[in-house]
Amino acid sequence: MAKHAHTHGEGCTCCSAGLQSAMEAVGRLGLSRRELMLGAGSAAVAAWLSSSPSARAAEPAAASGIAPAKDLVVQPVLTYATPTPVEQRSWRSWGGIQTEADATAEVQRIEAELKQMTSQHGLAVRWQPVVKVRTKEDAAQAKNLPCDVMLIYAAGGGRDLLEIATVKGRPTLFFLRHRSGPVSLHYEILHPHFLRKASDNYADTGVDVHDVVVDEYADLAWRMRALVALRKTLGYRICAVGGPYGWGAGRELAPPFARDTWKLDIRTESYEQVAERIKELNAKPTIVAEAHKQADAYLADPGVRLKVNKEAVQNAFVLYKAFKDMMADHDATAMTIMGCMGTIMPISKTTACLPLSLLNDEGYLAFCESDFVVIPSGILMHHIMGTPVFLNDPTWPHHGIVTLAHCTAPRRMNGKKNEPVEILTHFESDYGAAPKVEMTTGQVVTNVIPDFASRKWVGALGTIEANPFHAICRSQIDVAIHGDWEKLLADMRGFHWMTVYGDCMKEVGYAIKHLGIGWEDVSTT
Repeated sequence: MAKHAHTHGEGCTCCSAGLQSAMEAVGRLGLSRRELMLGAGSAAVAAWLSSSPSARAAEPAAASGIAPAKDLVVQPVLTYATPTPVEQRSWRSWGGIQTEADATAEVQRIEAELKQMTSQHGLAVRWQPVVKVRTKEDAAQAKNLPCDVMLIYAAGGGRDLLEIATVKGRPTLFFLRHRSGPVSLHYEILHPHFLRKASDNYADTGVDVHDVVVDEYADLAWRMRALVALRKTLGYRICAVGGPYGWGAGRELAPPFARDTWKLDIRTESYEQVAERIKELNAKPTIVAEAHKQADAYLADPGVRLKVNKEAVQNAFVLYKAFKDMMADHDATAMTIMGCMGTIMPISKTTACLPLSLLNDEGYLAFCESDFVVIPSGILMHHIMGTPVFLNDPTWPHHGIVTLAHCTAPRRMNGKKNEPVEILTHFESDYGAAPKVEMTTGQVVTNVIPDFASRKWVGALGTIEANPFHAICRSQIDVAIHGDWEKLLADMRGFHWMTVYGDCMKEVGYAIKHLGIGWEDVSTT
């Protein structure tokens, strides 16, 4: 079968139309052109990471799941001074690194600590050898070293060294010592001298208070985890059956944001092409027999309860095969489908719900509705946690509870064990095969709520309290919100939510601030 692909770019009719539609939406949402083109402006970090030494093509699908991405390249730098004593004068600044011998010992300490942190936290980070910076010339050389992230141990030296070594648009973190080793000079002066330039206003340094760590390597680890996930997300390739879309006001805004801010490589496949794939698969008896065999194995799982016609499940495994072939042809490990409640049913004789659930369990990313308002958050959260994510419809938060539901939930939400599932019809159509996943009660989840304009996301931790059975989308959970649920109610935006097992609130907030997207964590209020 020939590969079905569409290359977007300058002069492309659908891209030009999409951008024009997005520009027309600017007035309705009160956005400036600068805000619309956030990816081309404040997403200098995105451009840096996607064109850095470790930039890579889309990760190809392995036999089961996703091949690991290349490591994030981090350049550690030690800034220091070696002052000369002067009689009856103040000749040295604060700090425990005052000699070349002190600096050499500190380099050895840093390298040992980074090695231990990487092992302990399982970070996909490649550390370059620590570079010592004592002079402006040293700083200028360090500035030009190829890396994804600069990590500065600001033990000493003036702010001029920091200003020279720091590149706007390239993520830079600072590590300061208080109790973990020889105390750092910039434990005293980084805030007033570097961040504020001896004034009461923050200067345009490309660094803020959230980029500074004192003593605790666990605090450095979660920031690195966020940056690794951000780099994996930027430029990610995804197939969009029926084309990219966005719910509500995001209909026109979301696809350009996805391409410009998140640099997503969106490959469109038409429904006609999917229909051709399904027709060809159904014409091959060995393929159909294998799909039926897979369906039987799936239904034999004691955790699966079948409440629909078996044929809908068998057809779902043919559609699952078609989706996998499509991603393989596009060298992608993610997909989404637009209009899945109606368009796909006559083509596949089932619904997309179960195939998407199966793909997520296998390590791919598979979303319904092609809502690129929320899809970037799912890709990011997946790369932070290394587990499937659940795109869902939220309801009205009340009395500290919110119900989240959709028909495409993964079973392997913790990345290891399949949850029990009941196979029902897709609710709105009462057709096909859709999983009602019984998610683990007592499980803490992160819920992320992207806005239509990509200006500010809201996040809330919660705990799964129940798996109800309302007349709504089949997979449904009641989640007890941590923190101020009334503030969540007042500050909700966008529509779809993205949910993942575990707590990745800090990582999400830290990652998106590098793209100029604001973050509100209602669970800390």
